[in-house]
Amino acid sequence: MNKTKFTEDEAIDVWLRYWAGQYQHQIAAAYVINVRAVNHVLKEKAHVGSKQIAASRRSA
Repeated sequence: MNKTKFTEDEAIDVWLRYWAGQYQHQIAAAYVINVRAVNHVLKEKAHVGSKQIAASRRSA
């Protein structure tokens, strides 16, 4: 069964992977999830605030 939503920790990982240079379809494939779910995180339609948490972990 495919996932349909990310957990908060996974959403943070989406940002870290994206900033590391992975494409949305690569991130989706790693999680076996639809690319739309990745896009919703990156457009901040889902898991609002995950970008800020990921940024703080990235700079730590």
